[in-house]
Amino acid sequence: VQLQASGGGLVKAGDSLRLSCVVSGGIFRRYVMAWFRQTPGKEREFVALIDQLSSRTAFGDFVKDGFTISRDNTKNTVSLQMTRLTPEDTADYYCAATMSLNELDYTIPNTWTYWGKGTLVTVSS
Repeated sequence: VQLQASGGGLVKAGDSLRLSCVVSGGIFRRYVMAWFRQTPGKEREFVALIDQLSSRTAFGDFVKDGFTISRDNTKNTVSLQMTRLTPEDTADYYCAATMSLNELDYTIPNTWTYWGKGTLVTVSS
């Protein structure tokens, strides 16, 4: 299973950005999908997840109203829409997948099976 994230870039504080992750080599609709982020010297941080049928989403504690996660099972794609970005949102953003969600520890990176390479988001002040 391969995950390819894209959509990162340099934006200004208050701007919006949409990240996408395309999954190949597996049956996309079987996977719970998630986004994590990481900055140098820090642990990878859970951002959001969405279940297989888009019936459930969850967000990291730091996320307020500005982030939305969605998926399109016809296009094997999961997206993260981020609005009202701040410099604190600067990070490498990673998408992840698992067939069986660990309900207790899903915020922990090693409970996710598949990972893509990161896409860098830089928010200037």
